[in-house]
Amino acid sequence: MNVFILCTGRSGSKSLTLACKHITNYTVGHETLARKVGDKRLSYPDNHIEADNRLSWFLGRLDKSYGNSAFYVHLKRAKEPTVKSYVNRWDNQGSIVKSYAAGILLKGYKKLTYEQRIEIASDYYDTVNQNISFFLDGKTNQLSIDLEEFEKGFIEFYTKIGAQGNLEAAITELKSPSNTSHQSKPDFTNRIKNKLNKYF
Repeated sequence: MNVFILCTGRSGSKSLTLACKHITNYTVGHETLARKVGDKRLSYPDNHIEADNRLSWFLGRLDKSYGNSAFYVHLKRAKEPTVKSYVNRWDNQGSIVKSYAAGILLKGYKKLTYEQRIEIASDYYDTVNQNISFFLDGKTNQLSIDLEEFEKGFIEFYTKIGAQGNLEAAITELKSPSNTSHQSKPDFTNRIKNKLNKYF
């Protein structure tokens, strides 16, 4: 059975993946096929746990490939810290929320105020979570895990997928946040401008 961790991102998926590394009867990955195209994008091995926030944009294909035979987890975090975390990482390379602003909401790459970024990140949060909820409606094998009750949700998850391994070590992993958010670095264009400003 395949297991998919669906989420907005900035919600503990990396920590959950590291915890799952202590499961011995599944392989585990975090965004392992994110750069693949076509059929390769969803060609996961059997008995594999995959966490990838970008899967929320492949839900139709995910349903066609795995349907009701997979186990799905909706990993959620409270809205305010998720939004702030994304805004802090706005200018990081590959920022999905910045791409959402430019490519989906057609805001372009113009400079946006902090308040505008909050509004867009909030919209992204709602859109992704509603996409996932809609996808999961009617799915037999599913579970919601709240980051705020991580240990409780993980133990239920561990039981439902018939996991084997070191549960104690996995829970310890959950208690050590990974991939935490820091203030984003200026994007490449701004870095060049800052360097040029030294000479003019």
